[in-house]
Amino acid sequence: MAQTSNLDELHKQALADLAQAGDAAALEAWRVRYLGKKSLLNQALRALGELPSEERRTAGAKANQLKISLESGFAERKQAVETVVLTVAAGKSALDVSLPGEPALLGRLHPITRVVREICGIFTNMGFEIAEGPDVETDYCNFEALNIPADHPARDSFSTFWMECPPGSAEPLLLRTHTSPVQIRVMEKRQPPIRIIAPGRVYRYEATDATHESMFYQIEGLAVDRGITMADLKGTLAQFARLFFGPERKTRFRCDYFPFVEPGMECAIDCFACGGKGCRMCGNSGWLEILGAGMVHPEVLRRVGIDPDVYTGFAFGMGVERMPILKYGIDDIRLFYSNDLRFLRQF
Repeated sequence: MAQTSNLDELHKQALADLAQAGDAAALEAWRVRYLGKKSLLNQALRALGELPSEERRTAGAKANQLKISLESGFAERKQAVETVVLTVAAGKSALDVSLPGEPALLGRLHPITRVVREICGIFTNMGFEIAEGPDVETDYCNFEALNIPADHPARDSFSTFWMECPPGSAEPLLLRTHTSPVQIRVMEKRQPPIRIIAPGRVYRYEATDATHESMFYQIEGLAVDRGITMADLKGTLAQFARLFFGPERKTRFRCDYFPFVEPGMECAIDCFACGGKGCRMCGNSGWLEILGAGMVHPEVLRRVGIDPDVYTGFAFGMGVERMPILKYGIDDIRLFYSNDLRFLRQF
């Protein structure tokens, strides 16, 4: 009966050790010691073969009960340890409502989008409406209708991306070089009075540097009605300059040439870096050019079916990137499209 006594001691010791196992590693060590292939229990079972047959039967039944008891105890202890571990982990990650919340990361409008919206807001408050047109334009809308025929030297200043047109195409297609074609499309469909602004992307086939991009934004404006004069144009642009650049801004108008207006002019504001005294920013002139403008050429009106003897109009156009460059002192147009978050987060 000594073997049965050994099994009782083994059972007692195994349960005591199992009660001390407090984590997964200790449980695994216990399992290997008492239930593994080379465990104490297997050694006791192999020793049963040396017993007389009558004792072997009794000791074998005892050993089987011991194995079942240890396996059941191990499963219960394992579940209890896992429950404790999960409870502790849940306590560590519980929500503490007294802690300050983490701010949500919000997206920002691109600086060009902000400027486009600001400029459009200024002109819509003056009674203009926003008009849009396609980026891929016809030669007629982009040049011919704007008094720029095929042999006109002004075409050289519009470095154009020409499209490969399908066979049988009515006329050449191109990526628009300005948003003036939107004015043509509107005037062809509507009769005066017309007051629109046309924001959008334009494309020029030219080298990229600090002051040039192959794709940039323009906003052009058009007003056509009876009795519109140069004074209306100057008043509109002076009001825009004050609203966008500040109420203290002064404006200057000088003659310039554009094929689709007559007379044409450029609009400049006094340099806000030097107050008009002359500095590096304004080229020591004291003035910063912001846009070109003029009275709509009679031939342009005539081409779209508007009688220039009855109606007159003015038009203007500005590069959108030039506005924040002047307003915020940005020295490289490429920064707007470089996707550098250090630059974009400033706006």
